Amino acid sequence: MISFSFYFQAGIVTKGKQAKLVIALEPEAASVWCKKLPAEGFITQNHGGDKLDQSPGTQYIVVDCGGGTIDITVHEVLDGGALKELHKASGNDLGGQTVDKKFKEFLREIFCHGVWDEYEREYPSEVQKLMYEFTVLKQVNEDVQITCPFNLGTIAQGKQKIEKFFETVEGASWNGGSVKISKEKMKSFFDESLKSIIKSLREILNKDLRIEYILLVGGYAESEILRQNIISQFGRQCKVLCPFWAQEAIVKGAVMFGRNPEVVASRKSAFTYGIAVFPRFDESKHKAEKKYTSTTGERCKDVFMKLVEIDEDVGWDKPREHMLWPTEVDQKSMSFRFFRTKRKDPFYVDEWGMEEFGSFVVDMPDTKRGMDREVKLEIRFGFTEMTATATDMDSKSTKSVDLDFMTQ
Repeated sequence: MISFSFYFQAGIVTKGKQAKLVIALEPEAASVWCKKLPAEGFITQNHGGDKLDQSPGTQYIVVDCGGGTIDITVHEVLDGGALKELHKASGNDLGGQTVDKKFKEFLREIFCHGVWDEYEREYPSEVQKLMYEFTVLKQVNEDVQITCPFNLGTIAQGKQKIEKFFETVEGASWNGGSVKISKEKMKSFFDESLKSIIKSLREILNKDLRIEYILLVGGYAESEILRQNIISQFGRQCKVLCPFWAQEAIVKGAVMFGRNPEVVASRKSAFTYGIAVFPRFDESKHKAEKKYTSTTGERCKDVFMKLVEIDEDVGWDKPREHMLWPTEVDQKSMSFRFFRTKRKDPFYVDEWGMEEFGSFVVDMPDTKRGMDREVKLEIRFGFTEMTATATDMDSKSTKSVDLDFMTQ
């Protein structure tokens, strides 16, 4: 996922107006659209009848089958049609392009002796066109024929008769100017990608959830081979649905999400988040090497203060507040360093698996009340970012930072 700071650098949004930019995660956007579709809005025919957003308590998996990645999330429909995330977004990089790669490897196997390599090097635009034609052909579950480009045929004939290239290859034949690929060979191109999708779905379905539907969206979901495999694996356990124009579902859902972002009422935190603090040193629980002496006594450095735990439900736009105090009587600023980790209960910010991903300093110019001063830290979880705002309660000096919340 692109860092939020990128949008500032690109001029898509300016400082102070970042609230106008809503970032939608693709499987979430598709979920927002699909939950409003009637039964006739899906290719598959085993829909129960009611729209999903009219069935509170319904739980379903959304599988965004893209070209590069497979992204999966799990939602439950709440009263009023809002969504609650039940399983933090996950996925892999074995999307539809994995199938394309297998097809290209097969062409290299057919047109051996350097023929394919020469063609790919000399005619890259033709290769691109050929691969586009394949993206259409891979949507069907049958034998396919793809026209052999003229220049590929010319290079091949310069080595030997084209028919000879097919003598030692299984699953393909030469058919009067076209490469004919068998249905079974086409299916084999999907094996690696399908195994990864099935494995991910099985892991989720083995959890203590009540999944009723699997929604397949994204351009790759338009492949009949993919849909039939998922139905054969999970069709008895839950209903497998794919909307017509599966790729458009994401764009349409993103528009709906932008207009009504609170439709995703809560998400699962992808990390444990926290800040570095400096409590008074306690020899019963703090490491001796972490001890340092301030004007107010012995303290411990680098202690991790948890703000939210991994897999914790985080409500949209619901702030969490924490009060902090200075460590010095005459302290004129307070530094905040933000950390995240896949661990649940780290103790120090410099332990293994810890990552610092943001910081800022808030001014505390009025020192009259010494150690009795307070700084309020407010964490507001938004769409795919969280905003941290620190306020010195005496001077009302504030400082904020937007931090990536959903980046895996």
